[in-house]
Amino acid sequence: MSFRDAGGPIHMAASATSFALGATVTRSDIPVLCAELAELVRGRAGGVVICDVADVAHPDVVTVEALARLRLTARRHGWSLAVIGAGPHLLELVRLLGLTDALLQAGRQSEQREEAGGVEEVVDGRDSPH
Repeated sequence: MSFRDAGGPIHMAASATSFALGATVTRSDIPVLCAELAELVRGRAGGVVICDVADVAHPDVVTVEALARLRLTARRHGWSLAVIGAGPHLLELVRLLGLTDALLQAGRQSEQREEAGGVEEVVDGRDSPH
């Protein structure tokens, strides 16, 4: 089974379950959403949680935070999280925050990513070490 999202096709594992965000997500909703997701996947063999965000009316940084926390919750229970239904505003916000690979690239494990080559930290001699 596969789904299509802005990032391309999402190939589904044998075990998949659905989870959806409502029209609005507040910071106080995040712990509740994470608890609901944990209850949904707890005790089940790992697979993919399909997180549908199509109903999110006005995505903001809190929406992105919710997705990041949901991804962590899924991973703690041996599941991965695939986001579908992301509109252009959410896609742009995730891109601006530099989280596209972490939140919107389905089926990609962080352990499989390679570190960027040739990146060095630049230290300004005027910076205080403290």
